[in-house]
Order: sequence, then C-alpha cells, then structure tokens
Amino acid sequence: MSHDHHHDNQGSALPEMDLRVRALESLLVEKGYVDPNALDILIDTYEHKVGPRNGARVVAKAWSDPAYRQWLLDDATAAIGSLGFTGRQGEHMVALENTPAVHNMVVCTLCSCYPWPVLGLPPAWYKSAPYRSRAVIDPRGVLREFGVDLPPEVELRVWDSTAEVRYLVLPVRPAGTGHMDESALADLVTRDSMIGTGLPRMPAATNREPT
Repeated sequence: MSHDHHHDNQGSALPEMDLRVRALESLLVEKGYVDPNALDILIDTYEHKVGPRNGARVVAKAWSDPAYRQWLLDDATAAIGSLGFTGRQGEHMVALENTPAVHNMVVCTLCSCYPWPVLGLPPAWYKSAPYRSRAVIDPRGVLREFGVDLPPEVELRVWDSTAEVRYLVLPVRPAGTGHMDESALADLVTRDSMIGTGLPRMPAATNREPT
C-alpha cells in the first residue's frame, strides 16, 4: 500500500507535481477557462480555511485548554464549530482521544467519508481499496507501514467513518511541550495523527506543514 509522505526538496527546484500544477494553471488562465483571482481565493480557502491546519488548531486548543478538551470529547461538532470550522462534511463529528493505553484509527470502508473542514481533502491512500480493507483486517500492519509500531499492550480501536458520523483523532500530546503556546503546538500536529495513522511531531521537528 502506498502512502503520501512529505519529502524535503533540495535546492530551489519545484517538485514535479508543483510544476505540473503550475503549468496546468497557466494553460487554463491563458485560455480564459479560469479567473486567476477566483483560483487564488479557492486555493486560499483549502489551504487556510479548510484543511489540516484547522484540525491542528482544534487539537492544540484541546491540549492547552482542559475545558475545551472535555467539550471536544463531549460534543465535537459544537466545539469545532466554535472555532469557525463548519460545513456539510463537518457535521456529526466525534473526537476520539488517544492515550498511552489506547490508539484510535479511522477508516471509511464503504467510500471515503472525511471531515473536510478540519482535515481538508482526503489523501489518495485514504480512498484506496487496500487501505479501506486492510485497516480493518490488519490495522497494526497498516500502522507499521506508516511508521507507527504500537506496543502489543496498547489497545487499537478502528472506527468506520460514515456520512452520518465523521471522526477526528485527538493524539497524545508530545512530551516536553509544556512551555509551548497553541500556535507552536499546532505546528506539531500532522494530518495523519488526526486520522490515527501517524503521530504528532516532536518539538525539534516543526519546520514542516501538516501532512
């Protein structure tokens, strides 16, 4: 099963996918199919208003504010909505708290239901048949492929997302972050950690965006 991972690019050359996207954008603008201003607004919406940065803010606030954390666990839809993250794909949200004894992982076996307001567009692997089937049959094996090797004593719970209920994993706060504010904590939160297929970054590795 293949996964999307972030790779640091050496030098100033753009990644091949970025080059393709920019070439396509230029062609569409040149032919008059796309208004560049509208495109900029759309990109800004998905990068800053709909996406893993939103979920990272939710997690960071829950890590920092015990009252908000409890609200998130009791009524995730309302707690997330209080930060302005709402939408049709964000209704009926449930927050799943990871602990040293329990690890939660989310899959959508029937399709690819996904909480867009807090996680953005679903990654390709989340929608793939291998992930959707193997996450249920061999979840520990899947996690190992993502680089997460859970001790045998940790209980692994797999949750099946649906159009009626969508999940956000609240990962365990990394050690050594007691001095960090919400903004700095949000930089530690990865998209995969909010699905349960990854872990938050450690404090020394915060120079990358949520992936």
